[in-house]
Order: sequence, then structure tokens, then C-alpha cells
Amino acid sequence: MNLFPILFLLFFLIPLVEIYILIQVGSVIGAGLTIFSVVFTAVLGAFLIRRQGFSTFQRFQGKLQTGEIPAREIVDGFCLLIAGAFLMTPGFFTDAMGFALLIPPVRTLIYKRLENKVDMHVVSPGRGPQTPGRSQPLEGEYKQVDED
Repeated sequence: MNLFPILFLLFFLIPLVEIYILIQVGSVIGAGLTIFSVVFTAVLGAFLIRRQGFSTFQRFQGKLQTGEIPAREIVDGFCLLIAGAFLMTPGFFTDAMGFALLIPPVRTLIYKRLENKVDMHVVSPGRGPQTPGRSQPLEGEYKQVDED
């Protein structure tokens, strides 16, 4: 996979788009309101990410306690991490992408697309795929080693 186009997009094209949008919005509503809007979206985004992150973490812990694989919660957590980075970056374009990742149906869509590409089953050696959440006894041999 060639990383150059992705890095080009992240470090060159997105800042240019942000600057253009900030200039256009600033010329319509003024510099003061533009700065206020950027700061307000960052504060609002931090508040929403904190709430959703805490909820996701609780679901993550609940799944672990029941022996299930918290695949959905891991994807949600990663999406919230990316959303936080977008929302803390000044600008309206990255704010829009960050707020989009805060919408649960958007994260569900991302999860479904990843689920189709990644096998979400637990594989136990010699037993084949198993349903997540069902524990199987471990078999094996052990040898006690005395440490000197």
C-alpha cells in the first residue's frame, strides 16, 4: 500500500481546504464569529467525545466480563479517537468529519464494512472457528520448573 497519497492528503490538501473555508466563512460572518465558531465546535466536540467514550468504555468492560469479544467497542473507540483529533484541529472541514464520526449509525456503517473484511471469529488450534463469547476448556501439558 502506497502511503504517499494519504500523507499528501493529510498534510497538504486538508489544510488548504481548511484555510479556504475559514477565509470564506470569515468574509461572510466576520473574523470574531469565525474564531468563536471554531473554538465552540472544539469544546462541544470534546464534551460529546467524553460522553460517548465513557459509554463505549463501559460497553467494552461489560463485553469482557461476559467473555465476549468487544470488536464493535474497539471500532467505536478508534472512531472516537479519530473524531477527537479532527475536532481539536481548527477548521470547519475537519469538524464536519469529526462530528460525522460521533454519529452512531456512521460508526455502525464503518463497523459493518470492517466486519466484511475481517474475520470476527475466535479460532482455537485444532478446533476450528468458535462463536465469540463461548469459552472452551484449555487442554495441554505442563511441567513444573524449579528456579535456583
